[in-house]
Amino acid sequence: MKVVILAGGFGTRLSEETDILPKPMVEIGGRPILWHIMKIYSHWGFNEFIVLTGYKSHIIKEFFIDYYARYSDITVDLNANTVEIHKHRTEPWRVTMLYTGQETMTGSRLAAAKDTIGSERFMLTYGDGVSDISIRDLLAAHERSGKTATLTAVQPSGRYGAIIIDENNAVKRFDEKPDGDNAWINGGFFVMEPQIFDYIPSGGQTILEREPLEGLAKAGKLGAYRHYGFWKSMDTLRDKNELTQIWANGKAPWALWERQ
Repeated sequence: MKVVILAGGFGTRLSEETDILPKPMVEIGGRPILWHIMKIYSHWGFNEFIVLTGYKSHIIKEFFIDYYARYSDITVDLNANTVEIHKHRTEPWRVTMLYTGQETMTGSRLAAAKDTIGSERFMLTYGDGVSDISIRDLLAAHERSGKTATLTAVQPSGRYGAIIIDENNAVKRFDEKPDGDNAWINGGFFVMEPQIFDYIPSGGQTILEREPLEGLAKAGKLGAYRHYGFWKSMDTLRDKNELTQIWANGKAPWALWERQ
C-alpha cells in the first residue's frame, strides 16, 4: 500500500527555518522530520512513498538522490576519481517525488497524484507531524468501518500548564500541559479509498479539509480513529525545539523502530 505525504507548503509559521528549507526538511536530531514520518510507516511495513512537493522541492529531491552517500561510510580518491563504499546505511524505501506546484492547496496536490496512486487504497499524512500511532490498528479500524476515508483524531496537549480549582476556589493541583479542551482535531494519518477523488473537483484550488472531507462527513463516509497516545505537529520554532529536546533525551515516543 502506498503512503502519500503532503510536503509542498511554505511553512510560514516556521519561517526561521523555512526561509532556507521546505518544512518537511527541517531537522529533528539531525534528520528531516520527513525522514521521521517515513520511519514510522516503515516500522509497520509500509515502504512505498509518494511525496507531494512544491516549495523548494529540489531540496527534498536532492536529499533522496544523495541518501545513499550521505549515510554510508565512504572513501573518495580524488586522484583516481573513485568512490569506495565501506558500510551501507540505507532504507527499504521506494520514493516517488511529484512536483505539485508552489501554491497548490492540499486537495489539489492529492488530485495531482491520482494516476500515480492508482485505483487502490492508500495512506496519506502531512509532512510535519509525528506520533506513536499503531498504523496496524488504524488500518484495521478503517477496514471495519467501511468508510471511504478514515482520519486519525488526536487531542493535543495544551501549551501552558493548568491549575485545578475546587468549588471553594482552592487550588487542588497543577497539571503540566494537560490535553487542550478535550476537543478532538484532525491529526492526519489517513487511510483512503480511491473514491476520495470523486470528492475533489478538477481544476481550481481545493483544500482537502474543506469540500472533500466535509462532503464525506455529510455523506457519512468519513471515519475517525481515536489515538490516545503521543502526537505532535511542528508548526512553529517552539514546536521544533520541543521535538528536538524530546529526541535528544532519547525518549522520542514516535521512534518505534528504536525499540525493535
